[in-house]
Amino acid sequence: MSWRKGKRVAIVGAGPGGVSTALAMLQRGYDVKVFERQKEPKALGGAVLLSVPVLAVLREYGLDISNFGTHTTVEFHNRKGKVRASLPFNPKVEQAFDIKGWHYGVLRSSAFGKMLEHLPAGIIEGDAALSHYVESDDAVTLHFKSGKTVEADIVVGADGINSQVSKQAFGDPGLFHVGLRIWLAWCDPISGIPPNTGVISHSSKYQASYFPMLYDGKPGYEWWIVEPCKENAPRPQNVEKHVRHILKDFADPLPRFPDATDFNHQVFCWDVYNRPSLQKWSKGRVVCVGDAVHPVSPYAAYGMGMAIEDGYFLARFLNGKDLSFSASIRHGFEQYEKARVNYVNHNVEFARKLGGIFHSQPYPVAKIRDFVFDNPGLLNKMIRRDYLGDQEAMCLSMKELHVEREHL
Repeated sequence: MSWRKGKRVAIVGAGPGGVSTALAMLQRGYDVKVFERQKEPKALGGAVLLSVPVLAVLREYGLDISNFGTHTTVEFHNRKGKVRASLPFNPKVEQAFDIKGWHYGVLRSSAFGKMLEHLPAGIIEGDAALSHYVESDDAVTLHFKSGKTVEADIVVGADGINSQVSKQAFGDPGLFHVGLRIWLAWCDPISGIPPNTGVISHSSKYQASYFPMLYDGKPGYEWWIVEPCKENAPRPQNVEKHVRHILKDFADPLPRFPDATDFNHQVFCWDVYNRPSLQKWSKGRVVCVGDAVHPVSPYAAYGMGMAIEDGYFLARFLNGKDLSFSASIRHGFEQYEKARVNYVNHNVEFARKLGGIFHSQPYPVAKIRDFVFDNPGLLNKMIRRDYLGDQEAMCLSMKELHVEREHL
């Protein structure tokens, strides 16, 4: 494997952001090594939603996205099933990318597994836990806990929410619990649900939602619950009983999802942590992607997607640059940050804001909130302005990924 000065890209972390960065940099002729603290990267986790620009990036990497799912209409409901808002499709975005809809449901392990399959053998080195890095004028040296060292031209921190790279570059991340716990599950098909329909429902306290997905080419559903939770609160001993109790007050079909779910293997749980937004994701020859600089609430439905996009955009702005020269690196990193930092921070902060609106209000305020959102208009306006607007603008700017067609 070549390791040429001026083209050496060392990536710490073999999650979606790190693998996306590797694929994008390899496409542009750089030499890439990915260092993973685990023995090997594992495609773990439940289902995720991937949006159209993310699918376009994966298609650019060579993945076949035809079996990733189908376009889905997304509606916001109250717990009784009344429609509060719907996510519209943007015909210009659909035509530009030749991909219908906006969100596609897919099993995280399936999508990430396909990404790993497109990496050449030998790119990822396991059992490589980073200790620290040392930067000089013309290189940066990674020091691993095993005693091994590797010299590179740039280092990409893609090592997750507890990133060692980010911590050394920017200091203590100041992680904080956002007051939410997620129960994410997936299951086989359920009868009686309109096709191509996803629903995000809210009661006065909980979110309960479902979305069609494909896993291993087979149809099914991902479904999830968001509940308020204090940091370090114990998890229920009987998870199924806890989940059924929450879902019993929601409109059909939500109470039926546990019947189709294996609670031993198809349910994942985690508490949500964020960090204060950063205005810089790079320092010297070091730059970060994904959760290493912007962990996100599930209200964004965009965590894995943003990490994949980060890797693509980073490579886009480093394309053709000789990484021997600090000025070239600085220019590429600045362009990457200009394209991503404000955009991502807005999505992260809006998702956190929604979590607070729906899960942290006292009873009288929650009743007023529900009354307001039950009247069509306000929630639709918020979503279009604060969630879809910037994403659609980004999509239309990614002209190199557009596939213009007269008709979809």
